[in-house]
Amino acid sequence: MTIHIAAQPEDIAETVLLPGDPLRAKGIADKLLTEVTCYNEVRGMLGYTGTYRGKRVSVQGTGMGMPTTAIYAHELIALGAKRLIRVGTCGAYQPHLNIGDVIIAMTASTDSAINQHIFGQKDYAPAAHFPLLLKAVEAAKALGVAVTVGNILSSDSFYNAHSEHWHKWAEYGVLGVEMESSALYTLAAKHQVEALTILTVSDSLVTGKVASAEERQHSFDPMAKIALALV
Repeated sequence: MTIHIAAQPEDIAETVLLPGDPLRAKGIADKLLTEVTCYNEVRGMLGYTGTYRGKRVSVQGTGMGMPTTAIYAHELIALGAKRLIRVGTCGAYQPHLNIGDVIIAMTASTDSAINQHIFGQKDYAPAAHFPLLLKAVEAAKALGVAVTVGNILSSDSFYNAHSEHWHKWAEYGVLGVEMESSALYTLAAKHQVEALTILTVSDSLVTGKVASAEERQHSFDPMAKIALALV
């Protein structure tokens, strides 16, 4: 058993979906999986294993930010996970992205020092597992879901005191901002497992629009179905 996940290796599927919100993990398990068992309730960070179209899959909440995501990714890998797929929300940096649009993160820039500690203040470019990314694009096409693929930002700050901080990232083509993927991609590379992030736009830094609770609820399904198609 690991420190933060009260599970044995046999409790965890090789493919794990990683929403930040543990209640989203419960929602995916309740709505989209069958034969579900709850393997973790430690710190309220719910984890479930079930089946999707006859294939075994786990869903584990990670909390917000790179430190907590790194903890859960590390422990899931220790328990035998081979494929980690983050399903979360992001803020859009580009004007063509609207509320509910789906982004697949090819790479994850960051304003965090988390990788500089590992690489001695040098830059490392965390990237998705390309075969998994390609499968996700193909799955989205099959589901009729339009996706945008590109670079995202994983930030350490949710509330930034500098209102124009995002403009430079947008100028260089960054699609949007979240708080987890750079650490996830780095850990996956270290341990030679597959990782991918699929995001739904929940707000726009360009227009100031923010998704309503109802929009958030209904826009989550396409992203989750793309991820489950990769199991």
